[in-house]
Amino acid sequence: MQDILRIVAGVLTSFGLKLLGAIALWLVGQRLIELVRQFLTKSLRFQAIEPTLGNYLLSFLGITLRVILVIALLGFLGLETTSFAALLAAAGVAIGAAWGGLLANFAAGVFLIMFRPFEVGNWIGVAGVVGVVVEIGIFSTKINTADNVLTIISNNKLFSENIQNFSANFYRRIDLTATIDQTIDSAEVIARLRVVVSQINNVLAEPAPMIGILELRPTGTLLAVRPHCRPQDYWQVYFDTNQAIHATLASYPPVQQYVSQTDLSHEQP
Repeated sequence: MQDILRIVAGVLTSFGLKLLGAIALWLVGQRLIELVRQFLTKSLRFQAIEPTLGNYLLSFLGITLRVILVIALLGFLGLETTSFAALLAAAGVAIGAAWGGLLANFAAGVFLIMFRPFEVGNWIGVAGVVGVVVEIGIFSTKINTADNVLTIISNNKLFSENIQNFSANFYRRIDLTATIDQTIDSAEVIARLRVVVSQINNVLAEPAPMIGILELRPTGTLLAVRPHCRPQDYWQVYFDTNQAIHATLASYPPVQQYVSQTDLSHEQP
């Protein structure tokens, strides 16, 4: 009995020492991981990396280092780690196969942040949706449409489509048309419209509004009226230009018919 107790005491002492060592190793490893994360955070900030991409990298690094730390602890306790590593690799392959779509969305999200075709707050058109970007997430992007409908698009689909960024350039052009009777002097109407349109609030002086004869039709002369404005002023200038054209043409008897044309897929507030 004394020999058995001595053996049990030796085993417990040895295991207890290993357990204390494992706990100490875990605490030290956690502290080292935190130091590495802090160093990487400062480095990413110094390199002006996109914050969302930086968070991806920090999360991936933290998970990887903790997995390595767990494997090291198992080895320290005398457990076989080869089988555990093989099991972990097999689980990774199975998860990758099952979540292939999610991984594709994740990769597309990383590329969106790296290449920056748009940013949060930009007005974009993609996959038949037009609106302002609310959030660029890990797997999907949230867009708020002009009629205040929140639309969520998977990053993989978004990245594979043609993207129109209406906020990327300093100004946009508004395309309108107006039909006047053939008996009216088109040069006079163009001159008057050029003055009136240039005086509309938020219409840019450079580039100057483009007004001219677009097409000659049996029903009349088709004029193109194309002022330029900043993207955020698009609809205000659009409506004011419509009003200015209507007021100008209404002074010519008989009352002329006015037709406006625009691509509503570019809709903005």
